[in-house]
This record gives sequence, C-alpha cells and structure tokens, in this order.
Amino acid sequence: MIAEGNSEEVQEQGNSTKDQWSPLLKSLFDMDAIRDPSTLEVEVLSDWHRVDGPVPTRQKLVTIKVGEIWPGQDLRMPVRMIVPADRKAKGFHLTGGNTFDRLKKDRNIFQLEQELIRGGVGLVYTVVQVLGQSGLGELGKESEARFNQSLNPHDKIQYWAWPATMMRAVTTAYAETEHFEVGKIAMSGSSKNGATPSMAILHDDRMTAVHAGVSPIWDSPLRLCDDKAWAELKEEAGEFRHPFLGGHYGPTSNRSAIEAGRSWEDLKKLAHDISDGVFISRNLKELRERNVDMLFQPGTHDFVAYDISWGGKHFPEIPIYLKVNSGHGQKVTHPGVERKVDNLSAFLLEHFFDDVPSLLTAPEVSTKVKGDMLHVTVRFADQLAEETGHVFWMYDRPMDGTPGYLKEHFPSENWSEMKYDKTQGFWTAEIKLDANASRIDFFSNHRKTIDYKGKSYTTYLSSPYTRVEL
Repeated sequence: MIAEGNSEEVQEQGNSTKDQWSPLLKSLFDMDAIRDPSTLEVEVLSDWHRVDGPVPTRQKLVTIKVGEIWPGQDLRMPVRMIVPADRKAKGFHLTGGNTFDRLKKDRNIFQLEQELIRGGVGLVYTVVQVLGQSGLGELGKESEARFNQSLNPHDKIQYWAWPATMMRAVTTAYAETEHFEVGKIAMSGSSKNGATPSMAILHDDRMTAVHAGVSPIWDSPLRLCDDKAWAELKEEAGEFRHPFLGGHYGPTSNRSAIEAGRSWEDLKKLAHDISDGVFISRNLKELRERNVDMLFQPGTHDFVAYDISWGGKHFPEIPIYLKVNSGHGQKVTHPGVERKVDNLSAFLLEHFFDDVPSLLTAPEVSTKVKGDMLHVTVRFADQLAEETGHVFWMYDRPMDGTPGYLKEHFPSENWSEMKYDKTQGFWTAEIKLDANASRIDFFSNHRKTIDYKGKSYTTYLSSPYTRVEL
C-alpha cells in the first residue's frame, strides 16, 4: 500500500480527480457501458466444467465483445474464468499475460494459483498482446495509422483496447453470479501487461491492486513532450531513434504523428489532456482513498520505464523494487543481484488474505556529503522487520531517456552491505566518492521474509532511486 508523501510538489501532482479530467479523457471510457454485461455478446467456447488436479477447479472459456475501436469495428477477446470446485470465488486475480492458444486449453494451476483457489479467490485470464499475436495484425496497423492522423486515444490499442479488455473481463466474471461474488480484484503483469492494469485501475474502481513490472509509472517531462526536457535529451543523445525512449506510455508516436501531418503542439496537447487517466503518479490521492495496493518493478535499465531518476525524486512514496541492471532485453550481471524474489506471490497473498504478514512500505532516504564520503540513511516505518540492506551506486550516469542510460550498467564493484542501527532504527552506508565525478546515483534493496502456511516468501523493496549532485 502506498504511504503518504511529504513533498508539496508530490501532493500537488498526485491529487488528480476524475471530476477534473479533460473532456477527451472523460470520453475515452464509457464506464456505464464497460460495466453492462448485456452488451458482452458472449460466445461460450467451453462451458463450466470440472478440472481435476492438486486443487480441483471449475473453468469456463468465452469470447466477449470488448467494444468498438471505431464505429463499425468490433474488438473481441477471450476470457478464461477459474473458480474453486466446491464454492463461489470471492474476487479474483486478473492478468492479460496470455495468448489465445494457451487460453483454449484447461489451465493446470501452479503453486500461487493453488493458494488463491484454496482461499476462495478466483482467476480470470484474458489477452493483452500486440494484435498481430491474436490474428488481428491488420487491425493493429490500421489502429496505428488512424491514431497518427487523429491523435484520438480511442484509436490506439494501448490507450483504449487493452485497458477496456481488462475492464470488460471484470464485467464478464461478475456476470457469472453463480460462480463469482464481488471481492477484491488484483492485477499483475509486465511490460504491456504492467502498463495496462496500471491505467485500467485509474478508471475502474472495482479493481483493488496492481503489481506491475517494466512499465510506466510517472508523468515525467519527456513523456509530456516538454520542450526543455526534449532539448536536453537531444543535446546529450543527438538525433537518436529508439522505438520507446521518450514515448508517452509505450512506443513513441511523435515522429510518425508529425509525418502524418500533426504538430509538436498537437502532441503536447494530447499528453496534457490524457495524462491524468494514464499515470499512477497523477492519481495518488484517489488511490490512497480507495486503499489500492501496489508494487512496481520498473527495472534500472528499461526502455519503457526510462525515467526512474525523475520518479525517485518526485514520487519517493510509490513502492518499487529495483533489480540491479534489469530491464527489457537486459542480461542481468551483478554479484549483488537478488537471486530469489517472491514479490508477486507475497503481494497477492497479502492483498487477498488477512492473516498474511505485511510487506515493506516505501522508506525515506537522506544523504549527507562529508569530505570524500557520501553518508546514506534509509529509514522504514516502525516494526516492519526488514532483514537486510544492500546499496548500489553509479557515477555520472547519463540522463533519463538516453541510449547511454540503457547501456551503462551499475559496476560490479559498486555495491556494499548496509549497517543497521538498532537504537535509531535505520540503515546506513558510507560510499567513498570519486573525486572526478559530478554526481552519484544510488538505491538500496531490503529483504523481508513472509511466512505463510508453512512456506517462506522472500520479498524485496527498494529505497527511492536517488541522484546526488556533487
């Protein structure tokens, strides 16, 4: 669960409400229509039936009408629903990290799914993938072409089709009143299946938790087409081309939209009008009031979550775990990397069941330069029982969003164990500074073991990513 922030800037930026959303954003999702089961046009591919295994289940596979991408063009997607064999499910775990071919087969549930089913929590699986992987490649191409000309977010798969698919999957499950009753809905996934639930949860208050990896979190200036930020980017990186670096919420559409006749000011206006309904960082107040649980794993070198320095500075209260030198396409090589991480399992168990110990919440970090040493202090809330602390650092890292940001890894020698001060209740580290460096980036990772029903789950949480000018 997210903790309260301290900075006035964070509070101001994180207080977006739906009443203040732009007309464009308000029209993106018709939530009354999204919640209406009578418009699903359900086609049953495999009706409710028992599936035996270590934990028996009942399962059903359907396709549904998500809605019209544009007038006259329907989007249909599959949904597989899984409940305990002997009773209704109360709430469910939802993800789009599947393919249609996999969903066609009865699911043999693995350990985490078994624990959820045993506890009376259902499973709902749909497909959030590039449309070509669903046999809809031409539709995907037309969607991109339409968006580049219109800049209407409803035309773009990542802004409308994917979040709508997840929200309509919720409607599909809750329409099965003999098999589901209303409860918590936790979502998880990485990349597009991290970004999609992170956006959907802002619009659909039936959803109660999100665990997302290598996906956007923050409304940083690059994402908003800020002139100064882009000028600095070009000054450092030159005229580079990368399909994601600098993108608003995924692949960058800037060049293709301009080539289609739109202007830079049009792109800025779109980012301004839609960002309230896209970024977690703009909705912290409402998410706190809804008691939404969340945990993000953006990676330290990811081309989608390319702005962790900005995010750590402006939104330190958003809980993250940073696996050193990780991200899309990165081969993680570092002697300090955590080998066993059970964050997703522990997160879902703690969200759904009251008798699971609490995970760590985002700590506060402070620094002081004394001579040639940087003194780091990391403090968690009382009685959270963090067990370890390790700090990682890098000098003069290239700025967010540049190719150098992706290529230059945290050096193998730049990490150390932190010390715990029992009397003061915080973790400390001393880092000898490079006399030739102009800045240092660092973060720390902390372990807490969650014991539940005879099993141990190893979880980690990071301090906010921090940059110190020297």
